[in-house]
This record gives sequence, structure tokens and C-alpha cells, in this order.
Amino acid sequence: MNTATPDSVRLTFRDATEADVPALVVLIESAYRGDSSRDGWTTEADILQGQRTDEQGVRDVIDAPASRLLAVERGGELAACCQLEHRGDAAYFGMFAVRPGLQGGGLGKLIIAEAERTAKESWGVGEMHMTVISVRDDLIAWYERRGYRRTGSFTPFPYGDERFGIPQRDDLAFELLVKNI
Repeated sequence: MNTATPDSVRLTFRDATEADVPALVVLIESAYRGDSSRDGWTTEADILQGQRTDEQGVRDVIDAPASRLLAVERGGELAACCQLEHRGDAAYFGMFAVRPGLQGGGLGKLIIAEAERTAKESWGVGEMHMTVISVRDDLIAWYERRGYRRTGSFTPFPYGDERFGIPQRDDLAFELLVKNI
């Protein structure tokens, strides 16, 4: 599907394929980790070091039967991605990444709106769920402005599992956010 963006460049949404895996890993890493992530506002570089994902993690999302990984192109180039996973009456939204230099220009809200539409249309779900690291106040506030609500339901951060990064603080947890769609 094509969606107009604030600067009239079209976004194209498609299911990611095996061929996209290396570029998706680079995109996700650039949006959250290392110095390149500081060009955007979604960086986790101050709270987590190490990797955000790897090729196998991206492949697992692409290959999962109840999951879709949407690749979002802008002007023919990979600009963003997000995961949708069917979980009964809800869809899970994750692995959301926008290229750092494109953050803050309105693409994120268009992408999340399209993800919500896609989940509702594909699976007939009434809710979207996501988890966000609880200390990410700016990011949680951004989702709240999009209609997501904090649930107060937390799951522990997987300390000691470097597949998810190397924590730089000892108070990390994931909070469930929910939105009726």
C-alpha cells in the first residue's frame, strides 16, 4: 500500500523477505544502538549497549506463521520496519524502527496507523499490544499521544542475555501498552 507522507514522498509497505534481512538488521541497529542512533530520538544507546537484534532474530519474525514483518520504503529505499504478530484477539506491534535521519518528520505516526489498519484488516483484532522499556518516558509519551495506554503490567528485562543488549542500568523492565483499534 502507498501512503502520502508530509513531504509528498510515498511510503510503500510490503512483507519483508529473506533478501531484506541484512538491510533490516542495519536499519534496526541504526535506530536504537551506537552513535548513528543519536541522529534520531529513539536511541537506546544510553541504557543498552551491544546489539538490538541479529539476522536470526529478524528471520525468526519473517518466518513465524502468525507474524508479518513490514518493510517500509520511501523513495525506493528502506526507511522503516515493524512487526505485527497475531495473538488471539490482539496483534502485537514490535521491532519498530525508522531510519534515524527520517525520525521526527511524521513518518512514525503514518507507519503505526498503517500497521494498526493492517492488523485489523488481516486478523480482525480489536487491540494492538506492544512492550516498551519502562524508562523510555519520551517514547511512551509518543505512543500515548497515538492512543496507547499504559497498563502497569511489567515483564522483566532479560538481564544476562546479550541477544537483547548489555544493560547500562539495573532498573529496566518492559511495560505493556495497549490500544483499541
